[in-house]
Amino acid sequence: MDQKKFKILVVDDEITVCKSITSALEDFDYAVDMALSGEEATFKHNKNHYDLVVADLMMPDITGIELLKRIKAVTPGVQFILITGYPSIKTAVEAIKFGAFDYIPKPFTPDELRSVVNRALDYYRKEKIELIPVPADYYCITDNSWAKIEKDGNVRIGAHERLVKGIKEISMLELPVNGEMRYQGEACARINTSANQIFRVWAPVSGKIIKINQDLHKNYSKLITDPYNEGWLLIIQPTNLEADLRNLTRC
Repeated sequence: MDQKKFKILVVDDEITVCKSITSALEDFDYAVDMALSGEEATFKHNKNHYDLVVADLMMPDITGIELLKRIKAVTPGVQFILITGYPSIKTAVEAIKFGAFDYIPKPFTPDELRSVVNRALDYYRKEKIELIPVPADYYCITDNSWAKIEKDGNVRIGAHERLVKGIKEISMLELPVNGEMRYQGEACARINTSANQIFRVWAPVSGKIIKINQDLHKNYSKLITDPYNEGWLLIIQPTNLEADLRNLTRC
């Protein structure tokens, strides 16, 4: 498939950031345009109707979330990726509720950027795929991760099937260790594939990690074939569960 057909708009108030992102994406022969403000991005998108927008969350004129809402109002099917610094991670989680495909925390590598962009465009061009129903009592960061509150109050966490559906083979699974803290929106797992793709699983809740699913290191395939049961990733002892749940959706 000719990737030139995909039009991407990069939005950041720093020209050096725009040029860096544009350079990384043009290596893949995408047609990439730039905007240095939310207002300029709105004008350009209304004129050109891009397939994908990659925007900084914090800009001087309007926020990335406001830009997301504006663009989705015009073209609901457009894919949207936010770039965010650590202080804005919770806001980025909220943005996914408004229709963002994913977000990339700073700093990131060109490979990480291209991996998320390629997944977003794969999602854009694919027809509806059949997914395993998510259990009704699970909470989600849309299309990325899930959380299940256990009877003892701890929270079991895993990857949403939508995130891992297209993976053919996992080459490496990076998980934290017991005792480490993770905060809502931070990566709690990193999946590397044999196709050199990188997938980050965002922690749906904050807390201390108390258990890792060690069986996954023996059989990565469970993460793909049974993501809501045997393919779970880790268990967290939550520190701010009530507030965190307000940022999630029922799966």
